[in-house]
Amino acid sequence: MVSTRPERPLPGDDVGRARPVITGIRPCIDGGRRPGKATVGEPVPVSADVFTDGHDHLLVEVRFRPVGGDTWQRRPLVPVGNDRWEGELPVESTGRHEFALWATIDHYGTWLHGLQAKAAAGQDVALELRAGAELLGQAAKRAGEAGSTDADTLLQAAQRAETAAAGDVADGVAVVADAAVVRAARRHPDPTPGAVSDTLALLAERARARFSSWYELFPRSASPDPERPGTLADVVRRLDYVARLGFDVLYLPPIHPIGTTHRKGPDGAPVAGPGDPGSPWAIGSAEGGHTAVHPELGTVDDVERLVDAAAGRGIEVALDLAYQCSPDHPWVHQHPDWFRHLPDGSIRPAENPPKRYEDVYPLDFACDDWRGLWRALADVVDFWVGHGIGIFRVDNPHTKPLRFWEWLIDDVHRRHPDVLFLAEAFTRPRVMEHLAKIGFSQSYTYFTWRNTKWELESYLTELTGTDLADYFRPNFWPNTPDILHETLQYGGRGAFLARLVLAATLSASYGIYGPAFELQEHEPRQAGSEEYRNSEKYVVRHWDLERPDSLAEVIGRVNAVRHGHRALQQNRSLRFHPTDNDQLIAYSKRWPAVGPAQDVVLCVVNLDPHHRQSGWVHLDLRTLGLAVEGEVEVHDLLTDARYRWGWDNFAALDPDVVPAHVFHVTPPPASATGA
Repeated sequence: MVSTRPERPLPGDDVGRARPVITGIRPCIDGGRRPGKATVGEPVPVSADVFTDGHDHLLVEVRFRPVGGDTWQRRPLVPVGNDRWEGELPVESTGRHEFALWATIDHYGTWLHGLQAKAAAGQDVALELRAGAELLGQAAKRAGEAGSTDADTLLQAAQRAETAAAGDVADGVAVVADAAVVRAARRHPDPTPGAVSDTLALLAERARARFSSWYELFPRSASPDPERPGTLADVVRRLDYVARLGFDVLYLPPIHPIGTTHRKGPDGAPVAGPGDPGSPWAIGSAEGGHTAVHPELGTVDDVERLVDAAAGRGIEVALDLAYQCSPDHPWVHQHPDWFRHLPDGSIRPAENPPKRYEDVYPLDFACDDWRGLWRALADVVDFWVGHGIGIFRVDNPHTKPLRFWEWLIDDVHRRHPDVLFLAEAFTRPRVMEHLAKIGFSQSYTYFTWRNTKWELESYLTELTGTDLADYFRPNFWPNTPDILHETLQYGGRGAFLARLVLAATLSASYGIYGPAFELQEHEPRQAGSEEYRNSEKYVVRHWDLERPDSLAEVIGRVNAVRHGHRALQQNRSLRFHPTDNDQLIAYSKRWPAVGPAQDVVLCVVNLDPHHRQSGWVHLDLRTLGLAVEGEVEVHDLLTDARYRWGWDNFAALDPDVVPAHVFHVTPPPASATGA
């Protein structure tokens, strides 16, 4: 009987004969539609589930290159259990990179495992040695064709195995199991088709995207003379102070002309009085808009002088990017169609019902001339990049179309790949995460509202221990001009110090709004409010930086620790350690994140700003990358005290003195570890 069933197509040879399966790849963002994040100088962890039928061994590697590159680099992955494989992908240049995983059967490793099992059972393995000699000979031929020096190693091992098969079998087993021979055989595997994953993307940015210390100040409050407002020239004179504090990014709120129509008064009063400066976020007046400088602050040339002076001190200047306009902004008259209008023809002001912000007009990103608007907004970034700005803190990006940001950041990076963007988006988690996926280099977080031990451990475990770590870079701020948390309102000096240490050591990037932070500004506008009384958003302040209660010295010490220890310049290695007191939190970071540790920092922080707290800290020294059974020396980098700590350790911290230990853990000499 003749079958009428149509012939079933078979896969191609490379697919049909490739036995391994590759799945569960990290990093893989949105199914590979968007790139994972990387920074130059930090290896990117790569992992996947890789398995095959039967009991054969596997060879797995990651292959990677810059997009457009000709040559694939290769790095092996190693099994870590339950069919999971891990490795690292070194990134040496900024820009887009691509990578794929490759897996094939390890014929030599599979054969060697069987040989050793049979030899251990006392079986005759002479024929197996001859089979192994054939495998080694084939690998030697492949090595020779590749021009590799492995050819001699493999050929000599093949000859010795063949000889041993007829004589000293035990010597033959030792020869074929030699580590150098095994490595050489793995470098030249059997050409049987291997499995290849889809090609995935990485976006590599410069190191400051990963590690940065931000200091925010209002230029108009930088004057040393309380009789006049500050200027950009005053900010230049303030740079030595910022450098002494150890910050490497100086962030300025909007420096543009401020509108007068519906200008807000002190503490956001709806009506401004004579001489009230208004909110810097009400951008635009007859003097210009987003590419102009407020005349009282200086000129664009003064911005360039500030950028140059800051660079000479190792500091970058970051500008605020607030895409909104005052009613007096030139765009309101030149492009009224870029705004939403009410039925009476007036422009709809910004609002968060029932609140209305009459001094600000939001832009209509979907207006008929949306292309013209988008290009104009990109031109703003280009303008400031052209004057030396390489970092932008973006105001409320979650209130503008997400597809706009994806386009803008990609558009800017095509011309200026080193520009960094910080998303100031205190909003829903999925929105914050999406902003990171579409290109924002760093993100504000919920750190300000995470204060208990459980809150901190849960949140940081999510940020550093899940796939969020593949694309979301947190930037921790204990305070901002908009947020004075009740912990700082009522916690006193101990709260400020504890939150400083937590922000600066839990996250590789952090910032403070100063001088309000170091001078412990803590009075709210009213009970229950997170707004500051006499907020700098609406008035000019004069700060006495020499006050004896300033935290400047401690801040400088903390930042020096951050710059001196690579362990604190990344987040992937963060691990929490148990304590028997919920008012004490203990955690560590190590560099490198895998393998023997070269730099280890261990922190213990008292979360109670009012009382001395004590308890036991339990350490797994292996988690610290230290293969020791006894004790290690810990050096407190804040107080210079030294202790011997092991697996169980007593700590007592007084918030009126220093509410935290920041230990550098010194590994014992190699002889003490048995190495």
